Order: sequence, then C-alpha cells, then structure tokens
Amino acid sequence: MKEYLAQGLEDSMNYMEYMDLMNKLVLTQSTTGETDKERIEFTALNYKRSLRLNKTIQLTEAETAIFGELQTRQIWLLITESWCGDAAQTLPVLNKIAEASENIELRVVLRDEHPQLMDHFLTNGTRSIPKLVILNPDLEVMASWGPRTAAATQLVTDYKEQFGKIDAAFKSQLQIWYNKDKGISIINELTAVVQNIEKQEEVLLKIDG
Repeated sequence: MKEYLAQGLEDSMNYMEYMDLMNKLVLTQSTTGETDKERIEFTALNYKRSLRLNKTIQLTEAETAIFGELQTRQIWLLITESWCGDAAQTLPVLNKIAEASENIELRVVLRDEHPQLMDHFLTNGTRSIPKLVILNPDLEVMASWGPRTAAATQLVTDYKEQFGKIDAAFKSQLQIWYNKDKGISIINELTAVVQNIEKQEEVLLKIDG
C-alpha cells in the first residue's frame, strides 16, 4: 500500500491548486473523472459552494487552539473528485483546520486516477468519496475518515431504507443539512481523531522511552 500512497502524494495538489483546477474545469465546462452533463454541472455548483465556504467557515478559538497545538506531524491526503457534493462541503473545512496547524499538511488526490490507492480505503466495499487518509511522515496510516460524518451517514442510511436509493430529492435535503451544520460535525469528528492520534503517539513515546 505504501507505494500507492507515495504515488498518490506525488500526484496530489495543495488546496489552492485544487481550487485553481476547479476554476479551470468550470471555465472549460468540464469535470474530473468520467465526463457527463450531470458531473459537469455538479463541478460548477461545487466550485461556487467551495468559494462561499472558504469565506464563511470559521474555527472557534478553542478549536484553533486544539489544532494549533498538535505535536504530531500529519499529512492529510483527501481522495476525491470535483463533482462530489460531499467533498465540496468537506474540503473547505479541512483547509481551515490545516491552516490552523503547522503540523497538518493537506493534499488532494483524484480517485479515478488512483483506483489502487482508493481500493485500500473502501467504505462498505465501495469507492465512496471524499475519503481522508491521515499519514505520518513515513507514510504510515494513523487514521482515516469519511466519506461523511456520522450524522450525515445516518441520513443517507435512513433515506435508502425508506426509498431504496439516493435521488435528487435527498441530495437537496442533505445540502440543507450541511448548510445548517456549518461544518461543525466535521470539525468535531476530526478533533476527536487528532486527539486520539496524539494519545497514541504519547503511548508510543513512553514505550520507546
């Protein structure tokens, strides 16, 4: 797996580069991965949402302190595609977190260009995105997260049980949920993830000491 992680990182982008890619895709009426009309439209919509969230998502002082005081170097590799609606809600939040910490490096890699990497991080057997893989500098996996928060995942599960599939009506409902949540659930879950990583690293240091 490490070779796929290394290749994914080599091909990855920082957040600004990813936003530049999104802008170019919108201007050329294109998308990443397989091209169809719906994905092109979602890419344009996601770019607008990302621009808005870049301005509106904020960490509290307490959250900024938690991420700012991290002692463990981490590479946050997000596997995604431009047309993914959940990614448009997630990436701006991840970027805000990374900006708060000198020890978090956020990178973005495209799923369909790295299927072998994606297949190491399946969700219930599917290539669901976005998927966040948290690595140490030696490219060892410390944690993974995604494609959604527990609350959003429950919404998906409940809707599928009732209607059998995800449709346009549900996507609208999920968007409303994201708008009300304002990234809080993502921040809370990733706070727990990094705090657990810090605890694990403390234990390892004691053992090595």
